[in-house]
Amino acid sequence: MKIRYFDNAATTSISEKVLMKMFPYLTTSYGNASAMYGIGRYAKRAIEEARRDVAELINATPKEIYFTSCGSESDNTALKGFAYANKEKGKHIITSKIEHHAILETCETLEKQGFEITYINVNKDGVIDINELVNSIKEDTILISIMFANNEIGTIEPIEEISKIAKAKNIVFHTDAVQAVGNIPINVQELRIDMLSMSAHKLHGPKGVGALYVKNGIDFEKYINGGHQEKNKRAGTENVAGIVGLGEACRLAKKDMEYHIKYLSSLRNYYIKKITAEIPNVKINGSLEKRLPGNANVSFKDVDSQELLFKLDELGICASSGSACNTGIQAPSHVLTAIGLSKEDAGGALRTTFGEDNTFDDIDFLVQALKRLICCNKE
Repeated sequence: MKIRYFDNAATTSISEKVLMKMFPYLTTSYGNASAMYGIGRYAKRAIEEARRDVAELINATPKEIYFTSCGSESDNTALKGFAYANKEKGKHIITSKIEHHAILETCETLEKQGFEITYINVNKDGVIDINELVNSIKEDTILISIMFANNEIGTIEPIEEISKIAKAKNIVFHTDAVQAVGNIPINVQELRIDMLSMSAHKLHGPKGVGALYVKNGIDFEKYINGGHQEKNKRAGTENVAGIVGLGEACRLAKKDMEYHIKYLSSLRNYYIKKITAEIPNVKINGSLEKRLPGNANVSFKDVDSQELLFKLDELGICASSGSACNTGIQAPSHVLTAIGLSKEDAGGALRTTFGEDNTFDDIDFLVQALKRLICCNKE
């Protein structure tokens, strides 16, 4: 049975070019990058080459890039590291109600440690309330953390406007860009972003490696102790092969960005057009204009998305009802309830996130499968 994969927001397949770039560092070039002998120095050079490729994708400088194990670690490091290092300046942090749990749960931890967190509302499309953001700023506000694009509904936030507000008040601005990096252009200099999180496996790189951009001059505490790697900000022997893979994935993403956006947008638009035309009472969740190119999140009336997913899986179709990090949680998606969906509509949501391996024929197959399954459920 052919597998048709429509869950690229959860993870992407690793590119063959990325895998081939990594392969030597899993076999012959296995040296520790902190060692002084030849194969160690070779590994160190490979890390620094990857650092340049990551920096170039977002228009940062290599010394502003710190490698981590994943996007969640990058988020934790950004929020906790900055909060701990700057708590004498203030203890108020602003974020949104639709952030990834790596942000929300980190904020909950900081609240238990005496920090004050304000959670900004969003409108029906998932765009944050700018007026509420402005009105939430206090004298002791030290950090604003708003995601670049939402992992469930694909809405792209007004990052430039948010950063402008932050700069006017001398507040540091962090963005969780795990879903956005590699999918849309990001220029941290033009957008005046201070910190940014990313993850390799969302842009056809390997799992288990991510990066954190921190603008020069911003202080943050070390998150893992035990060694002096990553400019003494993250202890631990570097995942050389993974870092090399992230670097290559970033290089390829930059080179292919225009094609990537055009093709994925065409797949998404084709799917939305067909699904709304052929299945009644379909609701599109999130903005249709300010949206990641491959994301489509729809709610089907009187449908249990969990049952639907199992039936799709039996047909070789991989999709999701939301964030992979929420699997096993029975409560409705916090993102969908934040944009005003009822419990029933949130429970009938299906997220499909397309990739370059998908075809229009794949989407035809998906739509016909959904049509049969949903119509049968209503007979």
